[in-house]
Amino acid sequence: MTETARIVDQLRRAHDGPAWHGPSLREALDGVTAEQAAARPVPGAHTIREIVLHLAAWEDALRRRLEGERTDEPAEGDWPAAAGEGEAGWAELLGTLGERQRRLRDAAARLDDAQLDAAPYEGTFTRYVTLHGEVQHTLYHAGQIVLLRKALNG
Repeated sequence: MTETARIVDQLRRAHDGPAWHGPSLREALDGVTAEQAAARPVPGAHTIREIVLHLAAWEDALRRRLEGERTDEPAEGDWPAAAGEGEAGWAELLGTLGERQRRLRDAAARLDDAQLDAAPYEGTFTRYVTLHGEVQHTLYHAGQIVLLRKALNG
């Protein structure tokens, strides 16, 4: 197995499971309703919905970066504003997240191992660090979602 294939597998595990550490992002989000996603059980903390918007935005930005576009921040910003309220909007957001995750994995899979040690452009991390950072970023926020769900349930 190539190093690129191993990284793509780690991206998949962080997003879809099974993950060694505990629940993957998808598992952490399983069963979350629109009402729960919009709730703020911890004052000053982001909501589940805000976290999902943030993750989807960064996955798109990182995919574009891997594909050669100069992007330092997502087009919609680091913490995009919520749109599309209710269950239909929540379902659409989850679909967008899943699609962006798939497109990022596909972009990573097109890399060969020799490209991992180079930065997409000057001033950014190497592709290797970027992809491992995305795994870490996903799991960090999956953990936040698990804690927010516990806070919601008292």
